Amino acid sequence: MMVTGEPRLDEPPPEGAAGRRDRRERTDGVDFDELYHAHFRSLTLQLAAYCGDLSQAQDLVQEAFCRAFARWSRVSRYDDPVAWVRRVAWNLATSRWRRLRTAQTWLSRQREEHVPGPGPDRVALSAALALLPAPQRRAVVLHYLADLSVNQIAQQEDVPEGTVKSWLHRGRAALAAQLATNEVNDHD
Repeated sequence: MMVTGEPRLDEPPPEGAAGRRDRRERTDGVDFDELYHAHFRSLTLQLAAYCGDLSQAQDLVQEAFCRAFARWSRVSRYDDPVAWVRRVAWNLATSRWRRLRTAQTWLSRQREEHVPGPGPDRVALSAALALLPAPQRRAVVLHYLADLSVNQIAQQEDVPEGTVKSWLHRGRAALAAQLATNEVNDHD
């Protein structure tokens, strides 16, 4: 009875195991299993240093070897099949990084931005504006918030400039009275 231990990833398979393997995998003197066992660990360490995550590096190298195995009849004829596997693993790491960056950019654009609610001054101003008649409210908003001149407001509302000046004067007076009343009520 022959006792064999578990094969290690960083060591080539024992000699007896190589004799039992189907020789169809061997092409031009390069055996996939030998290449895998001889280079998996070193490639994993290289990729771990590149991407900073050992488990991710193992996955990437494993995927590169899977792709090499699928194309083994062609890859085995290269001068340096390990260089091909290394390049594929590095390309996979770069592609993964790009996908993550794109996903993070998309997610950052989708996040709800939590903006603090309006302050008490803004609430008081909005309430005071709501009490003004519509023409005065439009004139005050267009002049003070939209930065339109009296002439521009007059043209937009199709009224004389004197009417706009009157609306602004009455609107400011009403706002001042309303805001002063709110301020007095807030201090009580």
